[in-house]
Amino acid sequence: MPMLRRTGVLVVTATLVAATGATAAQAQSSQSSGRNKAIARSLVAQHGWGAANFGCLVRLWARESGWNHRAGNRSGAYGIPQALPGHKMASSGADWRTNPRTQIRWGLGYIKQRYGSPCRAWGHFQSHRWY
Repeated sequence: MPMLRRTGVLVVTATLVAATGATAAQAQSSQSSGRNKAIARSLVAQHGWGAANFGCLVRLWARESGWNHRAGNRSGAYGIPQALPGHKMASSGADWRTNPRTQIRWGLGYIKQRYGSPCRAWGHFQSHRWY
C-alpha cells in the first residue's frame, strides 16, 4: 500500500473537518481569519488602542466580513472592513483586493477618522447595523 505524504495544513484541515463536520473551505477560511486577526492585533496596538478596542474590532469585522479578506456583497462592499466601494482601499495599497494587511490598515484609518476608536465604531454598528 503506498504511503501518503501529509502536510500540517492537510492534517489540521482534516482534523477540523472530522471534528466539526466543516468543509475544507470552511477550515481554510478559519485559518485565514486567525491570521487576519493576528495582523489586526499588532496594527491596533500601533494605534495605541488596547485589548478592549481589539475585542470591539473582532466583533465588528466578524459581523461585516467574517474576517474574510475576499468577502464581498451585492452593494460593492469588499474585504475585511467591507469598504464601499472596495477600491477606496487602494489609498492604502495597490494590493487591496488580496492583502489583508492593506485592508486592515485602511479599515483602522477609516475607523479612527470617522469614529475615533473601534469600540465607538462597534457602538454605532450596534445601533444602526452599519458603520
